[in-house]
Parts: sequence; structure tokens; C-alpha cells
Amino acid sequence: MPSDADLIVDRRRMRRKLTFWRVAAALTAAAAIVAVAVLATPAGRRSIAGDSSIARIKIEGLIRSDSDRVAALERLGRSSTKAVIVHINSPGGTTAGAEQLYDSLVRLKEKKPLVVVVDGLCASGGYIAALASDHIVSQGTSLVGSIGVLVQFPNFTELMKTVGVKVEEIKSSPLKAAPNGFEPTSPEARAAIDSLVKDSYAWFRDLVKTRRSMDDATLAQAADGRVFTGRQALALKLVDQLGDEKTAVAWLVAQKKIDRELPVRDFRMSPRFGDMSFIRLAMSATLDAVGLTTIARQLEEAGSIQAVDQLGLQGLLALWRPSVTE
Repeated sequence: MPSDADLIVDRRRMRRKLTFWRVAAALTAAAAIVAVAVLATPAGRRSIAGDSSIARIKIEGLIRSDSDRVAALERLGRSSTKAVIVHINSPGGTTAGAEQLYDSLVRLKEKKPLVVVVDGLCASGGYIAALASDHIVSQGTSLVGSIGVLVQFPNFTELMKTVGVKVEEIKSSPLKAAPNGFEPTSPEARAAIDSLVKDSYAWFRDLVKTRRSMDDATLAQAADGRVFTGRQALALKLVDQLGDEKTAVAWLVAQKKIDRELPVRDFRMSPRFGDMSFIRLAMSATLDAVGLTTIARQLEEAGSIQAVDQLGLQGLLALWRPSVTE
């Protein structure tokens, strides 16, 4: 007959076994729930079965250097996506940001067939990005071009004289931090900035000439800084075809042997919660409810701050920014 000590040992052993199987059952159930959740979403099914689709990416607004965007395009290049359609609706931005985006799209094109669709506006730095593609599709009334580079800076000299303010400085050489806006721009400073603009403009022109196979006469007409309608851009060889996304898909089918039945799916270029617009709206509603209406309106307007945001662009710009006069 077993002793009390043996019974205690047996009970502890049974308790450990029961605990083990309970944990194992819980882990199995959790794994099953995760698997069902993954299979229940289109993205999950694509990750398991392979993404037999055409990726749609969007380049919108001002273009700056963006390491997250570079990483996203590299992920897309490693994916099982069969082709890429790049929608561009941008006035441009910094030349460095546009060059970085161009280089990223060129690397992506080496791995996936790629076509660009112009949505509304593809100017300056936006057009630099479009040049990465071998085929550019545009609506007839879209705006394309603005091939050029500029530097803009305010000069407060006359205003400072009026208010009696003077800025003094000590610098290592005459061209350090020139132009600075607090004194008349010297001929030497203007010449230095002019050389930067001309160097970047020459690079931009050569890129257009090479990628679009233009002769010098056509290039001279296309690269004078103007924007053109899609129809005008077609005549100047800035774009290849008039149309929309369906036109781009048809080109991929005809020229790159992509299955015409493949769906076109959005590819996120930013983290899922990168925008956080829902939080901004919630904060706006809360502030409005407690009487802080002014702050609430500012939060609501934060989503459309692009016009003001342009003032923060620094350095050489490949940007279409038409002046507005009353």
C-alpha cells in the first residue's frame, strides 16, 4: 500500500503533466487563431501563397529624401509581386530627394517591370522620378515637365533698414553662409549659387535627354522650365502614351508578358500607423468639445499644410511653384 509521501509525489507529478498539457493546448489554440486570422485577410493569404498581383505605389506631394521610402521600395523588390505601377502626383521638391527616389525606382525596375502613370501633376522632381521608368502614361490634361532647378531665398535688407535693425556676423570667408538674406547679395555669392543651379540643371537635362532619347532641338524646347499638358508632353516625347492605369496594365501585358488577369493592389510606402490622422481627428473633436475651438481647427488643417510646408524646403529645388498674383 503506497505511503502518504508516495501519494504526494504522484499528485505533484500529475499536476505538472496537467499543467504541461494545458500550456500546450493554449499555445496550439493561439497558433490556430493566428493562422485563421492570417488566412481570413487578403494580405495574409498573399503572404502564404505568393503575391500574384501588380503593385500600385503612389508618389504624392513634396519630395524629400526619405530612408523609409527607400527601404519600402527595397522590400517591394524582394516580394513576389509581378510588376509595379507608380502613380505620381507631385510638384517636385528637393533635387537630392528626387535623385534618391529616382535611384530607388531604377533599382526596383531591375527586378520588376515598372510603368509610371501621371495623376494630375508630374513636375520637376516628380518628373525626375518618372524618368526611372521605360514607359510613362499621362492623362491628356495632366501637367508634365517643369524641367529646371532653382534656389529661392528672401532678402530682408530694405525692411531691416526701415525698422533700424542690423545683423552683425564674423565668418571665415566672404562666401560662408551666403546668401544670408540680411545683406545685399554680393556678385560673388550670386555667381556661386548660379554655378550650383547650372550644375544641377545640366544633370537634369542630360538625364532627360538620355532616358527619353531626345535630340538637342526637342530637348531645348522641353527643358525651358515650362509645364506642358499631357498631349503637349506626348508630342515632345516627355511621355509615351495618353491614358490611365488601365492603359499602364495593357502595356505591361503587351510588352512585359504580365498576366492580364492579375489584380492591381496598393503597396503601402509608409508604416500602417504612420499617418495617425485618426488620432488627430479624435484630438480635434475632444478640444472642440471643451471649448478650445481654435486649436481644434488648427489640428484639422494640419492634414492640408503642404502649401505652408513648401517654405521649409531647403537647398536646391526641383519644384514647380507658380507665383500667385492678385
